[in-house]
Amino acid sequence: MEKIGDQLNIDTPELVAIEMPVAGIGSRFIAILVDSLILGGALFLVFILSAVILPALGLFGLTSASWGAGIFFLIYFLLVWGYFALFEAFGHGQTPGKHVAKIRVIHQSGRGITFFESLARNLVRYADFLPFFYGVGIAAMFMSRRSQRLGDMVAGTLVVREREADAPTWGEPSSRTFTAPAVAASSPMPQPQPAQSGSGVWGGPPHLRVVLPAPALAKLSAGDLEVLENFFTRRFDMDLATRSALAGRIASALCAKSGLVIPPDTSVETFLEAVAHQFRELGRMS
Repeated sequence: MEKIGDQLNIDTPELVAIEMPVAGIGSRFIAILVDSLILGGALFLVFILSAVILPALGLFGLTSASWGAGIFFLIYFLLVWGYFALFEAFGHGQTPGKHVAKIRVIHQSGRGITFFESLARNLVRYADFLPFFYGVGIAAMFMSRRSQRLGDMVAGTLVVREREADAPTWGEPSSRTFTAPAVAASSPMPQPQPAQSGSGVWGGPPHLRVVLPAPALAKLSAGDLEVLENFFTRRFDMDLATRSALAGRIASALCAKSGLVIPPDTSVETFLEAVAHQFRELGRMS
């Protein structure tokens, strides 16, 4: 496993490299802010309900009031200790805040996290919170090569960004295939722009540094793009072996159909992202 810039490269057992953009402090701050507002609102609502209901239950006797207090305490406990753990475990690594920030929690091997891993990282959350609003957690992220807070280190998890998928702009059925003449009549494929750092390397996400021949892309159809989008949506929920095997099968099928070749030093998933991105551009220009 290696981190280059904000990209985390994970080598699978099949020696297939998977590149993941690591979430930074900014996106994680947005996520925790949204989650804190939601959790705070829920706790406030529980407090208001308990203040209204418990005195009313007291009119029916001490036993009823005790049961009511126990139920409200349980609800409060589940909210405080279960909000993050349950959402991340059963929401594909995302809380509502992480969904807004377009980030998710995964295991450092690249697969989705289990309930026990989610529970472990969130039990340590309160140590990360010290001395106030994640002071320890932020310090740990600065010192970690993979931007991990203490909870991530304990559970072996990472927080990664999701790449936004551009929606296709055409309304044709999935059986339509873009033809080479249509591509030739359109404007040239946009080329990647060099980084401004003066280092001479291309900037931006890895798939934007890959340039594929337009005539080969033109042999693909909207149905092929749908297959790619389905894979991008589901890949974080797959174990690493299944994910790399599926990516390889999709890439082989696309190459056989179009004549595309995976460029040297390009991972399979980066190649698939480049195909999807540049195929969408063809759709916009046609």
